Amino acid sequence: MKLTFRIQYHTVWGEDLRVIFDEGDPLFLQLSTRDGSEWKGSCDYSPAESGCPITYRYGVFRDGMCIRKELGAIAHTVYSGNVQQHQYLIEDCWRDLPTENYRYSSAFNDVHPLTSPNRLSNNVGSCITFRALCPGLHVQGQELGIIGSCSALGNWEYCRPIRMHEVASGVWQLTLDASALKSPFEYKFVAINEKTGAVEEWETRPNRLFQIRPLQRGETYLPAEAEVFFNRPACRIAGTAIPVFSLRSEGSCGVGDFGDLKRFITWAIETGQRAVQILPINDTTMTGTWIDSYPYNSISIYAFHPMYIDLRQLPALNDEEAMKAFERRRITLNGLSQVDYEKVNCLKREYLHTLFHQEQEQFLEMPEFKAFVQKNEEWLQPYAAFSVLRDRNGTADFRRWGVDSVYQADRVQQMCIPGSTYYEDICFYYFLQYYLHVQLLDACTYGRSQGVIVKGDIPIGISRNSVEAWVEPYYFNMNGQAGAPPDAFSTNGQNWGMPTYNWQVMEKDQYHWWQRRFRKMAEYFTAYRIDHILGFFRIWEIPYHSVHGLLGQFVPSLPMSKEEIQSFGLDFDKERMTRPYIDDQLIDKLFGDKAHEVRHTFLKHLPSKLYALRPEYNTQRKVETYFDGKDDPASTDMREKLYSLISDVLFIADRDDPNKFHPRIAVQNEPVFCHLSAKEQQAFNRLYDHYYYQRHNEFWYHEAMKKLPILLQATPMLVCGEDLGMVPGCVPWVMNQLQILSLEIQRMPKQTGIEFGRPENYPYLSVCTIGTHDMTTLRGWWKEDSTVTDRFYHNELHYWGTTPEEAPGWLCEEIVRRHLQCPSMLCILTWQDWTAMDEAIRNADIDAERINIPANPHNYWRWRMHITLEKLMSLTDFNQHIRQMIAESGRADG
Repeated sequence: MKLTFRIQYHTVWGEDLRVIFDEGDPLFLQLSTRDGSEWKGSCDYSPAESGCPITYRYGVFRDGMCIRKELGAIAHTVYSGNVQQHQYLIEDCWRDLPTENYRYSSAFNDVHPLTSPNRLSNNVGSCITFRALCPGLHVQGQELGIIGSCSALGNWEYCRPIRMHEVASGVWQLTLDASALKSPFEYKFVAINEKTGAVEEWETRPNRLFQIRPLQRGETYLPAEAEVFFNRPACRIAGTAIPVFSLRSEGSCGVGDFGDLKRFITWAIETGQRAVQILPINDTTMTGTWIDSYPYNSISIYAFHPMYIDLRQLPALNDEEAMKAFERRRITLNGLSQVDYEKVNCLKREYLHTLFHQEQEQFLEMPEFKAFVQKNEEWLQPYAAFSVLRDRNGTADFRRWGVDSVYQADRVQQMCIPGSTYYEDICFYYFLQYYLHVQLLDACTYGRSQGVIVKGDIPIGISRNSVEAWVEPYYFNMNGQAGAPPDAFSTNGQNWGMPTYNWQVMEKDQYHWWQRRFRKMAEYFTAYRIDHILGFFRIWEIPYHSVHGLLGQFVPSLPMSKEEIQSFGLDFDKERMTRPYIDDQLIDKLFGDKAHEVRHTFLKHLPSKLYALRPEYNTQRKVETYFDGKDDPASTDMREKLYSLISDVLFIADRDDPNKFHPRIAVQNEPVFCHLSAKEQQAFNRLYDHYYYQRHNEFWYHEAMKKLPILLQATPMLVCGEDLGMVPGCVPWVMNQLQILSLEIQRMPKQTGIEFGRPENYPYLSVCTIGTHDMTTLRGWWKEDSTVTDRFYHNELHYWGTTPEEAPGWLCEEIVRRHLQCPSMLCILTWQDWTAMDEAIRNADIDAERINIPANPHNYWRWRMHITLEKLMSLTDFNQHIRQMIAESGRADG
């Protein structure tokens, strides 16, 4: 078949336009132009398989490299017609994301059967194929139709439109006999009733005009795809954020599970909510202790944590005495106010081991199980092998596994073969992941069937002791640690300890690793939160010898040469400015009566009357090792102060080029900065502002646009980004261009110069919330700093009189109402903040509701609901009140 493409797109000198066919390794058709605006080209092309559609995108190329490509998950599509149709004349326009791209996401589209494109009989000589984009019609009980001014299009009679065919979600096509359409004619796209076919809505624009020369036999003309709009209100939705581990029901086992998640979705439905957001649910089992409770440090980006299995959905143990003993322990654990991570996982693991041995023979022969293993073999086998080797070696640090410390695909396959000494243990992990898959899929499918968005969470990092680090180490920089620069959560920055990504390697295969990860999420969720989306622009990378985050640098970034530093008026001295500034006055001030001990043990005197750290203590990791096991307050205090000495530098050498440098983050309050002259301080501040707030905007914009468009095209999920922290100016550019929902929090305003954000001014493409899992709850924040809450009470809420010491229910309700009424598409509040409105229901212990303290690297993630889901469902008045508030805010029918 011959394809002829025509498109109008303005280019500049040196650029050319190409058609990129999306089958396997991309094929290109280079178009030609006379004026740089109108492009045309032809080629002979056949799909790889007969009947398959031809998908393609347009790209702008310079010097043979693609510098821009059409965005979005929806590619242009051409379907072959009858045997007469052998030449296709394709009129196109450049298409980035549809205007309301969120409507095309799985969050706002139900699952329904699609139809094949219609094909005319072989005696039809020439055809016209109309193409249109219009999502969400089936939710309204409608389909797309076309109606127009000629008889073949119904002569504008509302009962005679022509039905179109939905060939992909939100993508409609219709092929008609060209001889029946006398050009010129006018037409419109219409929404028609699925059952009767009658027009119910007309698109909101002037009539479309069709005019073309007569077509020759065998020609098919495809007008430019139309984006069709109907008069639909903007979707606004309310929901709740809660970790799965925090859910509590009468039958759970001391921790929330996927059965509880389904019950919680039912509560959301009954209160008029249409979104439930959870934290990461991946397997974090490394040490077998409570340290593994941190949900953002998983051993697999695919496997789920075994503690989320709902045992109630599995067979009971045949041994009645064992079952009774289990039930006694379960009741005890379920009565605890917080998750006892170690005892819960020990009990569940024991139960599941016993059950597996009981059901093993029958289970391994289940067709559904075999199909699951076959479909997920690529990640399931390495995960199961990793878990077995972790158990047998007593550590998740695969570097200590001897012969297995380096991943060998052949050896793993041998481990997974029936009859191997590992096989039974391998199958146990298959067993766990199969039931986790079944139960989560059931909960999410239930939510989707009820119009509820179930929103997952994709952590930015991976553990250095994970399946991915073992199997695919080439994708990561193991000598770096991901983290975050200092912010309101942590004055020393955050060091997550995770390796950073080798983006250069990932780019070579079009970020296949990330695409696989996103597609796995899409099996369950209809929306997801990208944790720390800033990491796709740049990551804060901390050298492995550091404990705190202050000695990090952004990667990628543009370090500064000595000459460039001096151009700001600062006389750069590498010896003085890249080493800690330590003098007697500082030592005495920091260490007091311990100053002599510090000088003697950790420091050496320099000829300049300054001090340097001894080689055996000149990094934070070396100091950490020295104090290992010394947990008394005095040792802890000395260790932290030594850390601060080590990070007291003005510049940090670049990790790749030691002759280039980065200004140390937040150094202005450090002794090394205070010892600069006033002129030097001014010069440094000019350099600092340029480096952190101006220098990288364009650079980081292009870095993000290399990655995010490809990843967003991988699935139809709704995308939300956690864009908090030190946000570069280019982040809103990218998020707006890609229609990624931002995160808006009133106590963390993005506009400079104000103390609190204004919910009424939030952008529509955003998620608004009162607080996240990393923050205090509304009631916790209210009592943190009375001077801050006093200003909020009077200046934002506009109340008179004395500010309440603790937030009463009526005040919490007022704040919730203001958030519900804001323009944001999603208003997702923590469950603690919903219950804060009712003083008879909310937890009396405010501090117990805190989930995470980011400044504490050893936080125990163990918060639980203080009432059961059964009790929550029975609170008729409370639940009806939430439903009414949501309805009054206009979020009930979003």
